[in-house]
Amino acid sequence: TITINRADTVALGLGLATIIPDNGVTAIKVGDVDGVKLAGLLVDAGPVNSETLIEVGPENASADHAANPTSLQDVFVRIGGAGPGKATTSIVVNSDDTIIDHTWVWRADHGDGWGWETNRADYGVRVNGDDVLATGLFVEHFNKYDVEWYGERGRTIFFQNEKAYDAPNQEAIQNGDTKGYAAYRVDDSVEQHEGWGMGSYCYYNVDPTIIQEHGFKAPVKPGVKFHSLIVVSLGGNGQYEHVINDVGSPTSGTETVPSQVVNFP
Repeated sequence: TITINRADTVALGLGLATIIPDNGVTAIKVGDVDGVKLAGLLVDAGPVNSETLIEVGPENASADHAANPTSLQDVFVRIGGAGPGKATTSIVVNSDDTIIDHTWVWRADHGDGWGWETNRADYGVRVNGDDVLATGLFVEHFNKYDVEWYGERGRTIFFQNEKAYDAPNQEAIQNGDTKGYAAYRVDDSVEQHEGWGMGSYCYYNVDPTIIQEHGFKAPVKPGVKFHSLIVVSLGGNGQYEHVINDVGSPTSGTETVPSQVVNFP
C-alpha cells in the first residue's frame, strides 16, 4: 500500500505508472490532509480481491479542505483486461472537498481475465465526503452500482457510463424489486446534489432481453438537480424503462436513439 499522510504531497506517475496491489490490499491510501495531488496513475486490480483500490481519506474523515483540496487528475482504475483482477469498490472518497478530474474507472469487457465472475467488481466510485467535485467522470461495467454518492453538495460535470454488458441474464443484475442497478445513484439521505451532462448506455449482448429500470436514481428533493441526462440502448441490446427514477421515456428498437431528460426534477 502506498500511504500518503503528508499535506501537499504530489504523487505523479510518469508514463502512466501502473500500481498492482498484492494480496488484496488497498493500492493507495491518502490521509485526511490538505492538498495531496495524485496524477498520471493507473491502478490495476490484483488477482486477490481488494475491498478498495484507492481510498481518499479514512472512514469518517471530517476535516475542511475547501482552501486546499486533494485532487485526482488522470487517475485510472482497471479491473481485469490485462489479467484476472478483482475489487469490491475501486475508489472511495471520504475526504471533503476532493476534486476528481478526468478519471476512467473500468471493469474490463475485453482483453484478458474478464467475465461476469472472473473480474468481479461490484462498485466503481463511492463518494462519502461533502463538497466533492467530479469533472470528467468515466465509470463503466461494474457488476452493481457504477457510482454511489452519499456526501452533501456533490457536483458532477460530465459523466459517461456503460452498464456491464457481460451480464448473463436479468436475474444476475436484479436489485430486489428493481430491474438492474443504476449507473449513478444519489443516496436517499442526500439533501443537495447537482449534475450536468450525464449519460448511461447499455449493450447487453449476452442477453439482449435484459431490462434496465433506469440509468440514474436520486431522491426527489429541491436541492437535488440534474441537467441534460440521457440513456441509450446500443442496437437494441437491452433497454431502459426510464432515464432517472421513473422519469423519462423508455428506449426502444434497434436505432440507438437516446431518451433524454433536460432537467430533473
